[in-house]
Amino acid sequence: MAKGIATGLAKAARYPLYVVQIFTGAKSFRDNPILGSTVLNRLGLHVLRLVTAAGMAKFRYLCLSRLLSTEERRTYNENGFLLIENFLPQDSFDSLNAEVRAMQDVEVRQCVQGDTLTQRVLLNDEVLKNAPQCKQLLCKPEFQNRMKYTSAKNSSPIYYIQNIKSNAVDADADPQRHLHSDTFHATMKSWLFLDDVGDHNGPFTYVKGSHKLTIKRLKWEYQKSIEGSSQSNSYSSRGSLRVADEELEGMGMPAPQSFRVPANTLVIADTHGFHRRGAASEKSSRMEIWAFSRTNPFSPLPGFNMQWYNKLSHTVIDKYLKRQDRKAEQKGLLASWHLVDYKEMFTNEATSPKQKKQPANAEVA
Repeated sequence: MAKGIATGLAKAARYPLYVVQIFTGAKSFRDNPILGSTVLNRLGLHVLRLVTAAGMAKFRYLCLSRLLSTEERRTYNENGFLLIENFLPQDSFDSLNAEVRAMQDVEVRQCVQGDTLTQRVLLNDEVLKNAPQCKQLLCKPEFQNRMKYTSAKNSSPIYYIQNIKSNAVDADADPQRHLHSDTFHATMKSWLFLDDVGDHNGPFTYVKGSHKLTIKRLKWEYQKSIEGSSQSNSYSSRGSLRVADEELEGMGMPAPQSFRVPANTLVIADTHGFHRRGAASEKSSRMEIWAFSRTNPFSPLPGFNMQWYNKLSHTVIDKYLKRQDRKAEQKGLLASWHLVDYKEMFTNEATSPKQKKQPANAEVA
């Protein structure tokens, strides 16, 4: 009985945090009983968060409109993505590509999802100190301005070198191949592809215009919010909603568009829109400079570009990942994002899943 009372008190003590999370980017129906409440979502809690966040994002876009040309703003706001081929001058791109592939002794973390390995190097000050071509790219005004506008946030996103290795291990299909929305509000992810992208290595795929809050999209979101934590898909129950082809048709959306593009193409997408990682036809890899950005969706202002904030973000990421390492180690596992030898990122060999310790299940939007 005492144990039951203690458990009840512990749950009650967390409710102030659950309430505060309503006004943040928290999205999980399963992990927050208020966000996952069937009663509250029938009354419109989830839809109210969607609409409010969309309104705030539009105002932030307006505040940052000077950063992007009228044509690119119109394209992004209408389609949900920008696609720019030959983004860098060829000599600059060749130097960047060579620098990335020659990297040594950098910290590489890997996530295993189904048969796919995602490997990343965080582009923090320590890495950039020895990577002048990467630093030059991140400092280019025409690159920074696009990142900030599409993020609806006046600060730099988090940048990584990323390698996607498809069909790399014998396992179930990669869950990121299922069309989904990352979260309930506008977010940004970008890819500067260092490899040609085609069916062989899994092209990024996006549903044009699916970032818009149409009446049909809102009705679909409303129904999903009522299902909440009871949804069978664990990603959906945590707020990264998966969508079936027939549901897309019901919302009047077009067929998904696969981005089969040459190297040196920059793609920036609002991942509130429906997207997925395309299935690769063979064992292959796809190297890229990858970025993502999220902000408090209910903030009306885009904030300030402060260097100390970017450094703090890198420190927080590092401490969080090391904490996950320790927690996984206590259970005899590898963390979802675990360390691997840097050589693994730049070869087609996958060795870490063969270790005695297996990666913990990854829940990545």
